[in-house]
Amino acid sequence: MRVRYSFSSRRTGHIEKIRKQRVKYPQVAKNIVDTSDIILEVLDARFLQETRNPELEKEIEKQNKKIIYVLNKADLVKPSRLNEIKGTVFPYAIVSCTKRKGIKDLRDLIKRLAKTIENREMRELRKDKVILGEDKRIKVGVIGYPNAGKSSLLNILSGSSKAGVGSEAGFTKNVQKIRLSEDIVLVDSPGVIPKEDYSVTDQEKISKHTLAGGKSYTQVRDPDLVVLDLFKKHSDALNNFYNVNAEDSEELIEEVGKIKGFMKKGGVVNEDAAAREILRSWQFGEIKV
Repeated sequence: MRVRYSFSSRRTGHIEKIRKQRVKYPQVAKNIVDTSDIILEVLDARFLQETRNPELEKEIEKQNKKIIYVLNKADLVKPSRLNEIKGTVFPYAIVSCTKRKGIKDLRDLIKRLAKTIENREMRELRKDKVILGEDKRIKVGVIGYPNAGKSSLLNILSGSSKAGVGSEAGFTKNVQKIRLSEDIVLVDSPGVIPKEDYSVTDQEKISKHTLAGGKSYTQVRDPDLVVLDLFKKHSDALNNFYNVNAEDSEELIEEVGKIKGFMKKGGVVNEDAAAREILRSWQFGEIKV
């Protein structure tokens, strides 16, 4: 009993700490926008609209800051679908951190935009006979949905591994600054779910968080309900990946349980384990759409 109580207490404390941190994240992201000259909004190409943050985009527009929409995980999307979403945001860069594709184009785009800012500031500074110093470096803020790949992108852009990378949603906890060039610094931030989308009780919002990578498959309370929503949108991709012909999400979970050996006593499928395995494969980018 003592061990069980101790574990529960530690877990409750850990959850409470995470909740307190998450309250601060939106303000941290807002500060990134306030202090940056250019903002990279990293989006999951599979869920372009779902992983956008309208609140921060409005703030960026309000402050007349420059934005680049970075469509990450492009390797998980069919070329025909990529062509469909290209015109929905601008300016954009299509990248794949895992395949290291599109990075040069993004880096070049950042430098082109930075040059316009630098030239403008230099003209203003020359009037006052002030020399551009380190404190005037172009700041490129990196924002995005949890687990959209911000830290991976930052590491590849800078050619270093200073930004922590993890598969768990919300891995980045602190603001990190990494040098891109002599005149440009990248500023990473924790992943932020828009206020109107965040919920711990609304199943529709929870499903959205999980499918877009904002909530880990290990943390979701009812994984079968999330698989239900996933199956509604991507039944063909799921059936092809597992080489089955399921007609609904329940049948898919049943088949995956048998394939993966997630069985209880009496030959009954462990539906919770099977559903989480499906979500794990989805969040780790094993299932392409």
